[in-house]
Amino acid sequence: MPLEDWQYDLGGVVIGAGTNVNVIETTGLGRPPVRESDVDQPSMDGQFAGPDYWGGRQIQFDAAIKIPGNPAACHDMVAALQAVTDPASVRLVGGQGMALRIKRPGRPVKRLTVRARKVDPEYGQVIHGYVPLDLEFLAHDPTFYADTPSTTELPLGWLTGGGFAAPVVAPIYVQDGTVAADRPGWVTNAGTAAAWPVLRVMGPCANVTITHVASGRSLALPTLNLPAGRWVEIDTRPGFRTVTWDNGGNASTYLSPASRIDLFSIPPGVSEMRWTAFDSTNSGRLRVTWRDAYIAL
Repeated sequence: MPLEDWQYDLGGVVIGAGTNVNVIETTGLGRPPVRESDVDQPSMDGQFAGPDYWGGRQIQFDAAIKIPGNPAACHDMVAALQAVTDPASVRLVGGQGMALRIKRPGRPVKRLTVRARKVDPEYGQVIHGYVPLDLEFLAHDPTFYADTPSTTELPLGWLTGGGFAAPVVAPIYVQDGTVAADRPGWVTNAGTAAAWPVLRVMGPCANVTITHVASGRSLALPTLNLPAGRWVEIDTRPGFRTVTWDNGGNASTYLSPASRIDLFSIPPGVSEMRWTAFDSTNSGRLRVTWRDAYIAL
């Protein structure tokens, strides 16, 4: 759903400029709150500066429904906001949330995943078609993300050198099914913060290792043996961080102990992503999906 400048999409309900809900002020869209870990220095003045971590981002809207002479429509708008914040699929499932999309002048649409904390109307003037609204949301992950995901799909390569260079001189070596095929690929995070990819390994392949070349961080599934038509997905996003089969079953036992999902991010800019696996058919694929990440609107 496209948004105009100064509009906000709350789980599918659009408020702000050009709608029946006037947004007077928003707070919580700047620097997130900090979870500090400073420690008093024993027998000395001052403190030791520990790591600073971002806390959840609390976003508040001071808004008002304005539909002159139509109190029923005002009640309908409140009901619509309550409906999109109420589904059990969001409220009762850990890690799930609703999308909060934001459009500011000269900026692309960016989104957060949020939980509703308050939808509080004041009905004192509803008979005139005016209902002030106090809306509050909490984004457990305070990072802003691109509205549209990016995806690239990497096949396994077969030529040992990644291709031919002229002049071609015999002998020419190619890999067989006893050597893990290897193919470099490139991903671009156009944002300003680390992005967290969803990695889908599609069979047939076995003994899979996915490496972010610049950082050297790898995710290895040494005992995985994927038949054709099946896939395993590694979700590195904050609040998820799971390894699942295509049928929803848990596949985390295939991940090696040294593999750190919580560190496997895509930094801003262009990154090389490499994966290796055994595949005698050269039909296995790695699909990398991510959203560009931003520290600010």
